[in-house]
Parts: sequence; structure tokens; C-alpha cells
Amino acid sequence: MGETPEPLTLYYPNKLGRIVLLAFEELLGHNGLTAALNLAGLHHLINNYPPNNLDLGFRFDDLSTLQGSLEELYGPRGGRGVAARAGRICFKYGLREFGPDLGISDLAFRLLPLNMKLKVGAEVLTCTLNQLAGQILRFEEEAGAFLLHVEHCPVCWGRKADSPCCHLTAGVLQESLFWVSGGRNFMVREVACIATGDPTCLYRIDRQPLD
Repeated sequence: MGETPEPLTLYYPNKLGRIVLLAFEELLGHNGLTAALNLAGLHHLINNYPPNNLDLGFRFDDLSTLQGSLEELYGPRGGRGVAARAGRICFKYGLREFGPDLGISDLAFRLLPLNMKLKVGAEVLTCTLNQLAGQILRFEEEAGAFLLHVEHCPVCWGRKADSPCCHLTAGVLQESLFWVSGGRNFMVREVACIATGDPTCLYRIDRQPLD
């Protein structure tokens, strides 16, 4: 009999994996992140973050496993809260790395009406991630909300959960909306999740800010 093939996985660019780990380190401290990586069995990432390049080298299942270890360390609610806060930090690092090339830091973009900035910003985000990684993101609109569908989600890759668990992505979306709107907060809810058996991870973003 032949060997059992390795389960399919996909890869993020190293730069995005590095951003995620740096965000967790900023939030948890070096020792806290090391503890989470140890628990996840990701010893190869301890003091050895991916290089700052766009080669596809950061495994989706490594990110998913790390998320699971955070929920073990801090409990489901605490671990998902950590992930959401780390997601907000990820956006800040990502903006520093990618913002000048994407045009979202340009004055012309900043002067657009809020609803148009939200739409353009969402389209730029989905287009960028579709080009860089194995994710497939699809953006659409409905009355009162924007919808973001994510196929091949790295945050819940291979996981099973009783409720949506991709809080890292929700945090990225919340911080991007905060930045685009000049300091307004928006309701972002993951209303479907691949980990719970849904075909995609689906985020509903209210058009109107909370404040």
C-alpha cells in the first residue's frame, strides 16, 4: 500500500504570516506567544518568524492550529478576544507594508464620501488577498450592509467549531473600517463559518457606524 498523502493545505505569503506573529507577540509578549506556539506544536516558528517576503511559505493550518492553542490557553471566549485584538494590530502592520502600493493612503482616497471609501476599501482588500494567497474573497452589498465571503479560510482551516471562530479576520475588518472612516466603529459579525459546516466564512458589516 502507498503512503497516505498529506492533507491539503494552502499557504500565505511569508510577509503576511510574519505580520500575524508580530501582532500576537505585541499583544501577548514574547513569552506568551512562545507558550501558545509550544502548545500548538509549532516549535519551528519559535524565534524563527517567516522572512519578510511574498514567497508562499506560511501554512494555513499553522495559523489555524495557533488559534486553537490560544483558545486552550485563555478559554474559548478569551482566546477569541485575543485573536480579535491581534487582528486589529495586523491591519496596522499591513497598512505600513502594503498601504503605499494600494493607493488607500492617498489623499484622493481619504477625501471620498464615507460609503464610497468603505466600498473601495473592501474591494482593495479582497483583490489584494485574492492575488497574494490561496484565499478566495468575494464582496457584495445588500440593504444596510456589506457582505464578505471567504473561501479557504486560514483562521479555521481544518477546524470544527460550534460557533463562528474566525475572530482574527473580524479584528482586521474592524480596524480597517476604523481607519478608513477616520475613527468610527462598525458592527462586524461573522454570521457563517466553514468550521461550523458552512460553505464559506461570511462577515456582515453594517453600513452605518455605531458612533
